[in-house]
Amino acid sequence: QVQLVESGGGLVQPGGSLRLSCAASGIIFSIYTMGWYRQAPGKQRELVATITSGGSTNYADSVKGRFTISRDNAKNTVYLQMNMLKPEDTAVYYCNGDFRRVLDYWGQGTQVTVSS
Repeated sequence: QVQLVESGGGLVQPGGSLRLSCAASGIIFSIYTMGWYRQAPGKQRELVATITSGGSTNYADSVKGRFTISRDNAKNTVYLQMNMLKPEDTAVYYCNGDFRRVLDYWGQGTQVTVSS
């Protein structure tokens, strides 16, 4: 059974930081492209960042320079370090695992709220 379990969300003030984690099980983690997506109320789910099996990264323009995606294949975990958070970063953040667009898995999401 495949599971992607996110953690690390919460309430933070503007300018603050959070680190999201996504622990995967039931997949050969090292061969998957892992990603973080987010969905704000009333909006479509959007890409935040991805990291390939080889470590190449891709970011949405809105988070470049503020967010960093990384992975630890030994721990089957992908991370999203979020700095300089803004109110517009408020959303449910989802972890995704993708293998060549054939196998695609999602976590249950973790809420991030940026507010003073």
